[in-house]
Amino acid sequence: MYRQCASLVERHRSELSFALLLSGYALYLILGAWVFSAVELPYEQRLREQLETARQKFLWDNACVSDERLEELLIRALHANNYGVSVLGNASENNWDFISSLFFTSTVLTTTGYGHTVPLSDGGKAFCVFYSLLGIPVTLLFLSALVQRIMVLVTRRPVAYLHLRWGVSKPKFAAVHAACLSVVAALLLFLLPAVVFCRLEPLWSYLESLYFCFISLTTIGLGDYVPGETHNTVPNSHRTLYKLAITLYLLLGLVCLLVVVETCCELPQLKSFRRRFYRENNAPESETRDQEEFSSTEHDQMTDHLTDQLTFSSVSAQAASLRQDNTTWQ
Repeated sequence: MYRQCASLVERHRSELSFALLLSGYALYLILGAWVFSAVELPYEQRLREQLETARQKFLWDNACVSDERLEELLIRALHANNYGVSVLGNASENNWDFISSLFFTSTVLTTTGYGHTVPLSDGGKAFCVFYSLLGIPVTLLFLSALVQRIMVLVTRRPVAYLHLRWGVSKPKFAAVHAACLSVVAALLLFLLPAVVFCRLEPLWSYLESLYFCFISLTTIGLGDYVPGETHNTVPNSHRTLYKLAITLYLLLGLVCLLVVVETCCELPQLKSFRRRFYRENNAPESETRDQEEFSSTEHDQMTDHLTDQLTFSSVSAQAASLRQDNTTWQ
């Protein structure tokens, strides 16, 4: 009986692992919802009470304003604010100058989508649909090709070189390399930029600046914090340069973050772990053999290239040593 159960589990190990993954993900969703509800609901209720108190105080101090007229004004103001247009007297900046539009297109094509600025006209909305329909796949293709090229220089060649040159265990060194790369990326993409945003945005704390960096580079883009949109935080003479710098930061930061994620995904330990949840390969044996031969050929080509480099350097060193010996004897 025990052997039969063990054999059954072994045959359906992939399905059982996937069921466990599905259950764990559902529990993770429920846990997140419970935590957010417990943390945010009291704050929301307190903010509602404060807003209602302020509204009643305004009506009491301005008896000539009726509740209906105030309600109408607030609805129009909130509707305009949803489209990025503020009714505040100090909000005179245009949302659709060239640099602001460039910032908008970068958030659309990278699917960050802050939502603070949206097309106002029907023509703009229609163009946004068709522009995104072509632009998002092209952006994904561009990012994939760029990350693949950077991966060769930053991850694959260093790991393969040290593995061949010093005989370092490839899985162990790959894990160390990924950890070091993650630390450097956290420092350069999150911690240091958060200090910069904290200085340039006086209303932001360091935690809020760090929160913005993470939400932006992970393309979550909630839109509650958008640099350059806080009133009177950046001088008008530098607003264009500030927006352009933020656009470059988001694009370059996204590429660097994808390189780090891809480096971690290529770790042998993670590959082995992911295979537990994949469906078992039931492809024909010839197809499986072709895939293995292709992977082996690709790996051998890279290994041969590195070996040739190491051999050339070794031969050059031996030749230099022989020349030095001949000079000594002469």
